[in-house]
Amino acid sequence: MKTKTMPDPKKDEYFMRRALWEAEKAAKKGDVPVGAVIVAAGKIISRGHNEPIRRNDPTAHAEISAIRKACRKVGNYRLQNCDLFVTLEPCAMCLGAVIQARIKSLVFGASDPKAGAIVSIMRFPFEKTNHEMDVRGGVLAGECGLILKDFFRSKRA
Repeated sequence: MKTKTMPDPKKDEYFMRRALWEAEKAAKKGDVPVGAVIVAAGKIISRGHNEPIRRNDPTAHAEISAIRKACRKVGNYRLQNCDLFVTLEPCAMCLGAVIQARIKSLVFGASDPKAGAIVSIMRFPFEKTNHEMDVRGGVLAGECGLILKDFFRSKRA
């Protein structure tokens, strides 16, 4: 991971809490609780939460949903001046979409040891792409991980 700009912990936590609200929506619908928000000029322009189970769509991840909504809102498939906050380390599919959208910075909460493409299983080589992006992980990781643990514990009970 690389960070070129100085992170603002208060800002990161504020927007990650908004992503956690989205994760709660997913859990209430029976989907894995992952949430995302996209921010431009300090304001949330789109939100998304996991819905693959409900929609029978393996691409209905929180990040993909938020990116699609943001692109429609700004009228462009590039989100160069936007930041993405997501409660779980993105998978390869979602990271690919983030890179293609040219997101300025990616901030995630909990790492994903089974499918994470940044610090977990894949360790994406950002330095080899034509897009530079700030990446920060571990923001509210405990809270982001707890909502997932609670969800899966309830499924096993």
